[in-house]
Amino acid sequence: MPSIGVFDSGVGGLSVLAALRAELPHERFVYFADTAYAPYGERGDAYVIERSRKVTEQLIADHGIKALVVACNTATTAAIHLLRAEHPALPIVGLEPALKPAVATSRTGHISVMATRGTLASAKYAALRESFAGSATVRAVPCDGLVKAIEGLDTAAIAALCERYMVEAGPFGDAPGQVDTVVLGCTHYPLVKNELQRHAPPMLRFIDTGAPVAQQTRRVLASLGRLANDGEGELVLQGSGDLAVLEAAAAHWLQPRQQSTAVPAPTAV
Repeated sequence: MPSIGVFDSGVGGLSVLAALRAELPHERFVYFADTAYAPYGERGDAYVIERSRKVTEQLIADHGIKALVVACNTATTAAIHLLRAEHPALPIVGLEPALKPAVATSRTGHISVMATRGTLASAKYAALRESFAGSATVRAVPCDGLVKAIEGLDTAAIAALCERYMVEAGPFGDAPGQVDTVVLGCTHYPLVKNELQRHAPPMLRFIDTGAPVAQQTRRVLASLGRLANDGEGELVLQGSGDLAVLEAAAAHWLQPRQQSTAVPAPTAV
């Protein structure tokens, strides 16, 4: 069965993968975690572009993928335009911080964006933020260290960092000047949404891009006649780092609805 490739610098893209599996239950997915070269969010564009190219080429060579989902905000902002230019026959779906739905749903007009420094410093994010300059006040909250804590399943660090960055994202509420919507601008962060909610009032809305990306992937595949409409879905795990770590993360963060197979990546990746 032709596969859909999904990649991230680590396990954060599993949040997008979960949405993809729910939306496209008959598809075969290959998830590539580039953990040996992570984190992308604290690297420069040239580094991220090089890794994105190599991972994409590896997914094409190993699995003949029929579509690619760049499940990483940093890789999307730095490299997706180049990947599309270099692989024009391959449909590629990326993501960006969900400012548009956040602005549409916010009642106070005050929004916080939690993301990596790489995403927040990118030209693409700056242009996105500028496009809503007259519609909302947007506060950037760089969450240093949170990706690393999630990658390492470090529950103590996750708890401490979530509390710290939620304080920086506030004050929360429905009153004028208060933040009522938080954008989770990194694919890792939805994995710890429950921990973030511990430091939020019930009215606070969290918005991420998993479901919209999954819906867009379905639309693209359907338009090209590449949608799988029957059969058992499958998940293959591949990565540049320790596969046992990736398998443990998948077991922790994903519902075990589909069988997964771990496939070592060639050392050249």
